[in-house]
Amino acid sequence: MCWRDAGVFACHGVLAGWLDVGNPRNLDATCADSRFTPITAEQSTGSARSSLASWKICLPASLEYHVTERPYVLLSVAASVDGYIDDATDQRLLLSNDADFDRVDEVRAGVDAILVGADTIRRDNPRLLVRSAARREERATRGLPESPVKVTLTGRGDLGPTARFFTAGQVEKIVYTASPAADKTRERLAGVASVVDAGDPLDLNVLLADLVSRDVRRLMVEGGGTIHTQFLTAGLADEIHLVIAPFFIGDPAAPRFVGNGTFPYHAGHRMELAEVRRIGDVVLLRYLLG
Repeated sequence: MCWRDAGVFACHGVLAGWLDVGNPRNLDATCADSRFTPITAEQSTGSARSSLASWKICLPASLEYHVTERPYVLLSVAASVDGYIDDATDQRLLLSNDADFDRVDEVRAGVDAILVGADTIRRDNPRLLVRSAARREERATRGLPESPVKVTLTGRGDLGPTARFFTAGQVEKIVYTASPAADKTRERLAGVASVVDAGDPLDLNVLLADLVSRDVRRLMVEGGGTIHTQFLTAGLADEIHLVIAPFFIGDPAAPRFVGNGTFPYHAGHRMELAEVRRIGDVVLLRYLLG
């Protein structure tokens, strides 16, 4: 198994949890060090119990702990060579090409839910549906909706019910909102989406735990930059698909892939480069963060 100190761990690419302790240790089959206490399946709860049946995790005996599932989180982004994901105009900037759009469609077809931020909905008005008829049919033969669940999060609840996020596709739409805006958001989006109070301030761990309760095991996060920054700085991402477009934007007013923050991956703790793939005039870099 694997983990991050005092944060989220991902196990076999499916199960993940939160340890509210510092420096958890794995002492293999035994907790030989008396300062540490093993967590076994009997001490876990819910669906995590069966998944943890063959594992033993050793934690400082003096500290409390809890284990919670979350989905496997994949961040997907296309950026210019200088790290921008759009320009500062009102027109949508296409950073990728048709072959890469088809690759993204394939990735979408393989997940349970797709998440974008409220700013992305307002700016790009995305449909977030699987485009390929063959992939939609393949999902249907597996008893799945033709496209994944659509997810967004908003602190203020200022989303319009006529956005294509809500009107396109016969799939479930879920909006996670901060507590102060929950009632207003439910009124505004009544009949078009399920609205979930995710705390004040809005807590990504609450969002992910709720998605697991809805059988979401793989979550694709498509941005924008604020959302990617939140997932990465919180240690809640397992994989990044980063496509680099062969041009520059060079406008400080334009949005970037990520903003400022303290990231768990840096010069002294590098991500694992799992794949490099040329797709026409762009390149895909696939990083693993577990």
